[in-house]
Amino acid sequence: MSNRIIQFRTRIARSAEDVYTWHCRPGAFARLQPPWEHVTLPHGHPGVTEGSRVTVQARVGPLTSTWVVEHRDVVPGRQFCDVQLRGPFAHWVHTHRFEPVDATGCELVDEIAYRLPLGVAGRAVAGAWTERKLRRLFAYRHAVTKADLEMTPAKPMVVLLAGASGLLGTALVPLLQTQGHEVRRLVRRKPRTADEVFWDPERGRLDPALLAGVDAIVNLAGANIAGGRWTKARRELLRSSRVSATRTLLQAVASQTERPRVFINASATGWYGDGDDEWLDESSPTRGGFLAELCQAWEHEASAADALGLRTVVLRLGVVLSPAGGALAKMLPAFRAGVAGRLGSGRQWFSWIALDDVLGIIAAALQNDSWQGVYNAVAPGPVRNMEFTATLARVLRRPAVLPVPAALLRLLFGAMADETLLSGVRLRPQRLIGAGHEFRWPALEPALRHTLGKSADK
Repeated sequence: MSNRIIQFRTRIARSAEDVYTWHCRPGAFARLQPPWEHVTLPHGHPGVTEGSRVTVQARVGPLTSTWVVEHRDVVPGRQFCDVQLRGPFAHWVHTHRFEPVDATGCELVDEIAYRLPLGVAGRAVAGAWTERKLRRLFAYRHAVTKADLEMTPAKPMVVLLAGASGLLGTALVPLLQTQGHEVRRLVRRKPRTADEVFWDPERGRLDPALLAGVDAIVNLAGANIAGGRWTKARRELLRSSRVSATRTLLQAVASQTERPRVFINASATGWYGDGDDEWLDESSPTRGGFLAELCQAWEHEASAADALGLRTVVLRLGVVLSPAGGALAKMLPAFRAGVAGRLGSGRQWFSWIALDDVLGIIAAALQNDSWQGVYNAVAPGPVRNMEFTATLARVLRRPAVLPVPAALLRLLFGAMADETLLSGVRLRPQRLIGAGHEFRWPALEPALRHTLGKSADK
């Protein structure tokens, strides 16, 4: 039986050599994996060289398959092939080509020649499903590759990252690596790799000598806001995990004569409290509440960076959309089962942002010396909860007609329900807009379709 051949082409406004180099950098494989896939490299990636081999573990539902692929036909700046030596296909050759078009760009070409096992029976059972899966995968990969490469070229930096194991941190590392940055990840256990640095923020332990050569610090550390009911102990953990981490970082900086140039600190839109229907921006006052007090304490601690001479950027993050974690991941099971609906009245505002837009904002904040102070890291199009619910249901092709009463949410989640589920804020990213920042996903439905791999015709 002949092989099935599928080809994907995308024009990118960068040279073929630049696009090839991007694919060869650490982090490229992780950057290209959609958030709905479960794929790992148990032995890491050896780099793109002739004859190098990569082991890939992929999980589909309850099943896990192991692939071994070999890089062949490597032509620097132009192409390389991934040839399956062991895996689920009877035949698999993935050719990556980087074809110059003109002085302004190239065409990225992914060509896959494959054959399913079991001949005619295999094609009858899984042929259509496999092709749909590949088209979904490469639509995502090409969108990410094009957008990443067409960002303003980065000046390579050494970036120290706190909160590297969270949703944002795990996604940020490969983005920064593919931009040519060196990333050092802070960990609370014994370091296992050369890019890990030990710290114990609860005890204020971080060896200042380990900051040598660091150009920038990105602080995303903090316990999950929705990780449990807000008992007294939980509230203290939420506060200390943010404040102690920030204090530990800046105390280490203060002891150095040569200091990083920039300090980027996460915060949250909870700073504003419940905003009702009023449009708010970075100049608006807070309305109070536990989350507001938490964010104020966090930002106050981060303000010490400014006093130390570091350019300081604080990002008040909206609800980050990704099926890999956070609020959207918690919502998906109910929505996919068709048993979801609006929360309470559904009229509360929902200030959201796509994961790739958060990463792009952090990358821009590292590079732009004019960025300083507080920025609302939210998409320019907030929606009410009822609109978010209807949009997510439409993307998933599921009904969403079972509203969740406010009383039930309060029973299940206590005070957390009132501040995270039943209230909201209608925010404008005024300072990002003023800085000329362009969002990849400014509208909700396209953002959801991208991160969930759902095209409009499905």
